[in-house]
Amino acid sequence: MLGVANTELINTKKVAFYTLGCKLNFSETSTIARLFENGGYTKVTLEEQPDVYVINTCSVTENADKKCKALVKKALLISPHAIIVVIGCYAQLKPQEIARIEGVDIVLGASEKFNIVEYIQNNQKNAETQVHACEIKDVKQFVASYSANDRTRTFLKIQDGCDYFCSFCTIPLARGRSRNDSISNVIQQAKEIASKGVKEIVLTGVNTGDFGKTTGETFLELIQELEKIDGIERFRISSIEPNLLTQEIIEWVAKSSKFVPHFHIPLQSGSDKILRLMRRRYVTELYASKIETIKQLMPDACIGVDVIVGFPDETDEDFLDTYNFINSLDVSYLHVFTYSERDNTTAVRMTNIVPTTVRQQRSKALHILSEKKKNAFYESQQNTTHTILVEAEKSEGYMYGFTKNYVKCRLPYNSKLTNTLVTTTIQELDRTEMVYHIGL
Repeated sequence: MLGVANTELINTKKVAFYTLGCKLNFSETSTIARLFENGGYTKVTLEEQPDVYVINTCSVTENADKKCKALVKKALLISPHAIIVVIGCYAQLKPQEIARIEGVDIVLGASEKFNIVEYIQNNQKNAETQVHACEIKDVKQFVASYSANDRTRTFLKIQDGCDYFCSFCTIPLARGRSRNDSISNVIQQAKEIASKGVKEIVLTGVNTGDFGKTTGETFLELIQELEKIDGIERFRISSIEPNLLTQEIIEWVAKSSKFVPHFHIPLQSGSDKILRLMRRRYVTELYASKIETIKQLMPDACIGVDVIVGFPDETDEDFLDTYNFINSLDVSYLHVFTYSERDNTTAVRMTNIVPTTVRQQRSKALHILSEKKKNAFYESQQNTTHTILVEAEKSEGYMYGFTKNYVKCRLPYNSKLTNTLVTTTIQELDRTEMVYHIGL
């Protein structure tokens, strides 16, 4: 730990984790947790004063960076003698910045994080933070991962890295070039997940639709093989670029008995000018055609949209184009991101910066639009019959679950219903919480 000269080898027994960011990070944290457990460690919460505390970071926004610093401070207050290890995208992008955070013992980059147990076993409390982060161009290995904290749903990593280099994004610098698992290995992982009683698998990656680039296979071939696995009732595609969401994929999902009618398709802007500046690989016409095709084949499909507001050179007219374009689409909800400057990106060098107050105003407008879209989608599902996968979580006497098309439902708590499929007509919509109440 910084400022502490003590070379006594620490006998580590307990390990705790905190994960920031995306589903991919959650799948990797679970895999790293299993590495610790195989090494004789017990997984605990931070409040149980762990001997090792692992923070898996994101660096999509500045808030994620600040959250990492706050977590280190909190960990030291609760367990001042814990070895603190920081991994993830922030650790790869700015290892020396993390090393300057008082209390951090080890920083591991993209290729080293899966060797974390070795670094802990050999670790001593030295005066300086250990930093192990190679050049991102040297990160080429794909490490299979899946989450294992939820009996109902598992995030399965099928792809990592990205070759797109959008002008606002640091992910290629944090995770490296696009690479993927083989279909045979993914099938093996999925069967292992099925053996644990999990009913739903969410396919995750940085650029999921790019699957197959390093193995000569395709994403379509993967989902066709996954359909054959016994024990898994549902497969969900977490996010897929519009230019990689082919007609064949849409048609396969439409006729599939296991792949659910739920798509999350990044848009980022409804202005073709801004899309060019972002270096996105499509135009609004292509995006709209994908939405139209999905809705023609799957009228009840749920469609989520990522959008960024306040990108450099986004004028009022450009934002209005985005607002009107999204408003014209038959989509179900938005994930709204306020643009934040990131080091080593093309966008950070652009002029015509949008003031922070304007970014916030535009974000608020799209959040309101998202609520309208979600309300309309939920109301369209009233008096329709759905199968709900019930989750274990208990809250104020209720438990929750989701339909295939991602409509949230609430049921009176009954532990026997956990991880079961319940088919019913959804009728009673609680508009305050935006959830259908099911009285079984």
